[in-house]
Amino acid sequence: MHQHLARMTRDTVAREARTAVAIVPVGSIEQHGDHLPMVTDTFLVETVLERALSLLGDEPETYVVAPALPIGCSHHHLFAAAMSLRTDTLRAVLTDVCDSLVTSGFRRIVLVNGHGGNDECISLAVKELVLRHSVTAAACSYWNLHTAQPEKPDRVPGHAGWFETSMMLAAGPELVHTNRLSRMEADPLFDRSDMPGLVAQRSGEWARVGGVTDPSTDASADAGERLLASHAAGLADALRWFAREDPPGDQRNSSMSTTRN
Repeated sequence: MHQHLARMTRDTVAREARTAVAIVPVGSIEQHGDHLPMVTDTFLVETVLERALSLLGDEPETYVVAPALPIGCSHHHLFAAAMSLRTDTLRAVLTDVCDSLVTSGFRRIVLVNGHGGNDECISLAVKELVLRHSVTAAACSYWNLHTAQPEKPDRVPGHAGWFETSMMLAAGPELVHTNRLSRMEADPLFDRSDMPGLVAQRSGEWARVGGVTDPSTDASADAGERLLASHAAGLADALRWFAREDPPGDQRNSSMSTTRN
């Protein structure tokens, strides 16, 4: 089952935190072309997470969902419009959020990310968290978790292109301006995969390509529904796996390890 932290009383938190898995969605508020809303990343990470948790509804583990962090590292979108935190600021925010959850009693914490610009920060956050506290932690970006062979893998996740537009058409069609879909054909340097493992950047590249990575004219609600189902199921599998892992020193380790072996 899952609960929302903001709706719980302090007594419920005190009673359940020790054995629950705390989940923190991390999104962004930034330009997504002329056809998608600024809230796209936050909207989609919350949607995928809610669908994943619904798949886990009959299982005994308790998941506690914290309010989403709606602002991430989006300085590269300020050429158009964004609310953004500097990288060191987001790291500090994640540090404080995670430390607060630990102080409140949670011993297992997962960061679920919805914006590519946050990737490095969430990974560092969990690596540093387990050095400060005796906890178990994990981080993921939802688009890296799936149960079906990805459609158009070279366009996942992209930005305001086929992938995000399709999912928004499925989950929030009223937010999509279908008369403004992008036909861009530019190939941004940061989105190429000609040299796997090489991360390349160029000043002004986002503005040059108009703020989107690939066309959205072939997006569809049907594709979006398939994508949402696959990524929600992948996230559910990841959360299910993580929920089997206990915090360091947890008394359940000795009894459960016998069961698992």
